[in-house]
Amino acid sequence: MTKPACPECTLEDVLEHPAHWECSTCGHEWPKETASADEAGGPRVVKDAHGNILADGDSIVLIKDLKLRGGSGVLKQGAKAKNIRLVDGDHEIDCRIDGVAMALKACFVKKA
Repeated sequence: MTKPACPECTLEDVLEHPAHWECSTCGHEWPKETASADEAGGPRVVKDAHGNILADGDSIVLIKDLKLRGGSGVLKQGAKAKNIRLVDGDHEIDCRIDGVAMALKACFVKKA
């Protein structure tokens, strides 16, 4: 990463700190801008197992059998869910499969 010029005095005599930049001439400090900070501000993109972008209201199909927690039930490969909802968290998809509410990870589904 190259050192930026100071936004106050426009000189390039800049000190690098872990979280911010500091101009050694005028003493102005400003935060470093990282790629992860830019991504956090934008809309979240959720992709299925094949790389297709999912959106609210899409239909999905399971690509493998999934065991259900707390019981001996299994969601079979090929089960369909319509009108999904994308949420934040570890399980990105909220949907209903066979009338039962589910939270699924996007890596186990494909867009229908």
